[in-house]
Amino acid sequence: MPQIKKVCVFCGSNRGALPVFAKAARELAQTLAQNKMTLVYGGANVGLMGELANTLLDLGGEVTGVIPKHLLEKEIAHKGLTELHVVDSLHERKALMAELADAFVLLPGGTGSLEEFFEILTWAQLGIHAKPAGILNVDHYFDKLIHFLQHTVAMEFVKPAHLNMIMVEKNSTALLKMFSTYVPTKEIKWIKNTADA
Repeated sequence: MPQIKKVCVFCGSNRGALPVFAKAARELAQTLAQNKMTLVYGGANVGLMGELANTLLDLGGEVTGVIPKHLLEKEIAHKGLTELHVVDSLHERKALMAELADAFVLLPGGTGSLEEFFEILTWAQLGIHAKPAGILNVDHYFDKLIHFLQHTVAMEFVKPAHLNMIMVEKNSTALLKMFSTYVPTKEIKWIKNTADA
């Protein structure tokens, strides 16, 4: 597994109902700083996204944002990032974040965060990438989601090997340590990119 230098984080553009969510974002930023890892994220200066980026910047870390034009025009873009990519659409945003990052983390967030994370997982399942992805299960926020994913396996819509690709931890240091030893499951059938055919 290549060394992880850039971590993409999907998280809420709101702060959530509990202070523990913002605390977890700050702790993740501290872990990234300690490991000299660059943050790749959605480029906003609001909610957990802003908390995460601002903390890492305050610690002297590097932050790369990727934001669609229509959100830039609503003035929620972070103007103090190390690097900010402005793209035309949400589709381009996800593709560029996936390209830039070596690993992916899901913090508490809403449907947008979930959609981004599960697209990354689907790409891994299809063999489009072999990068690790994990969930920071802050204050049991994702317990019901994890239970549902276990249900999808029991109902034989998801293979156990594919569910096992998702690393789940309550602590950011432990999660990043898991990333460093990640090996893609051998049960994945790697598909050939049609552009290379």
